[in-house]
Amino acid sequence: MTRILVAIPVCVIGALSLAAPARAQVETLTASATLTTAGGASARAPLTVVIDRFATDAERDELLAAVTKGGTTAARTLLAARGDAGSVQLGAQRTPIKYAYARSIGGGRLVTVVTAEPIAFVGGGLPNAPAKAGYDLGLVMLEVAESRAGQGELVPAAKVRVTEQGAIVTEDYGSEVVRLSNVVKK
Repeated sequence: MTRILVAIPVCVIGALSLAAPARAQVETLTASATLTTAGGASARAPLTVVIDRFATDAERDELLAAVTKGGTTAARTLLAARGDAGSVQLGAQRTPIKYAYARSIGGGRLVTVVTAEPIAFVGGGLPNAPAKAGYDLGLVMLEVAESRAGQGELVPAAKVRVTEQGAIVTEDYGSEVVRLSNVVKK
């Protein structure tokens, strides 16, 4: 599934045009991940995101430049060289976070997390679908609301690129969208 993120380009790399301070405190966010296939079958798993460090504006700019220049391959190379900024745990699978960014939105924050490896390969009707070349990043977008449970989306294996118009585009490994519900800060 290909998505063009024009209205909210922050969903992939996270508030690329807005400033946010780096934070040193550990933050834990939990959610329920639900995958529903075109055939109506669904699977649910707990998701826990532990962020040890948020990206600086310079790191955000560096990542955007890498995606603009070389898409997924350049982004993965850059992120793989960075230290871990936390972890994403989907069910029993734990994946290191290489980039975490947060920005304020009405009534809360939008937190974007990127991994330098896929979080999982789901799709094609198979929970343990095999790896596919080029789908080298994992993305998690979480709306963390102040007064209620938030929502979000998980792209467990993706490609990314920037269009000529400056929009960030993701291409998901699977055709099904993994929705996140009950997003809360612990």
